[in-house]
Amino acid sequence: MAIKAGLSYIPPVLFAALRYDIAGVLMLGYAFYATDQPIPRGRGQWALVGVGATLIIAGYHTLLFIGETDPAVTSAAAAVIVSLSPVLTTGFARVFLPDERLTLVGTVGLALGLVGVVVLSNPDPDNLLSGGAVAKLLIFAAATAFALGSVLTRRIEASLPIETLEAWAMVGGAAIMHGVSLGLGESPADVAWTPEAIAALGYLSVVASAVGFLIYFDLLDRLGPIQINLVSYVAPIAAAIAGWAVLAEVPTVNTVVGFTIICVGFVLVKRRAIRSELPRIRQLVSRS
Repeated sequence: MAIKAGLSYIPPVLFAALRYDIAGVLMLGYAFYATDQPIPRGRGQWALVGVGATLIIAGYHTLLFIGETDPAVTSAAAAVIVSLSPVLTTGFARVFLPDERLTLVGTVGLALGLVGVVVLSNPDPDNLLSGGAVAKLLIFAAATAFALGSVLTRRIEASLPIETLEAWAMVGGAAIMHGVSLGLGESPADVAWTPEAIAALGYLSVVASAVGFLIYFDLLDRLGPIQINLVSYVAPIAAAIAGWAVLAEVPTVNTVVGFTIICVGFVLVKRRAIRSELPRIRQLVSRS
């Protein structure tokens, strides 16, 4: 919702670059405050930063923001394409991280999640398969870049504090996007600094980027790329809830059914973690 609002006032790649200028500066300050190693050292650590900057930050956001400016691409179609990220991650993991393959039940859960996204988004089949072909390929390339970046971050045998990795990946990604923005002929003079544009940029920089990616990189380190990229299945649910709360958009039957299917898929993928938590939950319930 914030991206759609900001794109009305700021050129797409410049918008993404400004977002990570702010987020990167914030995270650099936090890295110097919170860690003993705010600057990467050695080839392996800088390789981690390079992957994060080029694929997860610059590659993903440049391609996504440009793709979403095409009016032929509906939000529903974009949601379905972006939600291919967990499937793409599973494919890349089979090549680079053979120890992180899903079981048969987990694969079924992964497929159910994608089906749930399609049901929830309720795309027009004609619009999904035709119109805006180049833009849809760009969005698919964005999902591919994000999936590959997540896997390669785990593949590289180097460790770096999460705060430091995030900060330098954002700074590097922002620099790359500024270069792309200049190459596309975008200019700061094209920005309309309205209250809506400032609010969108502020939210995306602080909440969605600085805080959001801090959580993302931490969970990527703990859970691995396949399971953490299941977050793509939650995005349409969050959009539906935000649309209901902020824009008074009434949830449809597709919203409820899609949400239910996605939840079933999550349960199948995370069944062992859920099973291990059940005794603690029962104990808490019995105490109350």
